[in-house]
Amino acid sequence: MKATIVTAPATEPVTLAEAKSHLRVDISDDDTLIGTLIETARIHAENITRRKFIEQTWDFFFDKFPGDEIIVPFGSLTSVTSVKYIDSDGVTNTWDSESYIVDTDSEPGRVLPEYGESFPSDSLYNSNPVIVRAVLGYGDVPAPIKAAILLILADLYEIREPGVVGTIYTPTKTVENLLASYRLFL
Repeated sequence: MKATIVTAPATEPVTLAEAKSHLRVDISDDDTLIGTLIETARIHAENITRRKFIEQTWDFFFDKFPGDEIIVPFGSLTSVTSVKYIDSDGVTNTWDSESYIVDTDSEPGRVLPEYGESFPSDSLYNSNPVIVRAVLGYGDVPAPIKAAILLILADLYEIREPGVVGTIYTPTKTVENLLASYRLFL
C-alpha cells in the first residue's frame, strides 16, 4: 500500500508563540528554524502514533478491493472524499458514494459496502488500482499530544549537531507516555 499527501495541514498544533515560550526564546532570530522544528516534531509524533493530528488529505493506493472492508491505515479519519479504481483497460472509475459507508467511529477508520452492495467486481489494473482519498485529523489536538510535540521540539532545538556515530534519537519516556494512549496498532 502506498500513501501520498494531497493537501498538507494549513496550521500546526503548536503555534510559534507557544513553542518560543516553551523553549524560553524571546528573540526572533530563530523563528524560521523553530517553525521548521514544529513541523518536524509534529510529523515525528504522528509517525509514533500512526495518526494525523491536523486536518490533511491523503490518497491511499491498494492492490485490490478487500473482502469486506477497506481499512484506512492512519487514525483520526474524518471523511472519505472518494473511492476510485482503475479497471483492466486503464480507465479510472469512481465508486458511487451511495454504495459505501464511511466508519469514522472505529480506529482505524474504514470503508464498507452499504447493505446489499459489494465492492466493484471489474477486473482491476495491475498496480495500485484502488485509490481512497481521505481526510484525516482532529478538530482540536489533545493536550497530551501538544505537550509531546513541545518536548520533541525542545530536543530538536537543543541538539543541533549530528549525533555520535552509532546513536539514534529516541524519544524520552515522557514523550512515549504522553503519546501511548493515542498510538494506533494495526
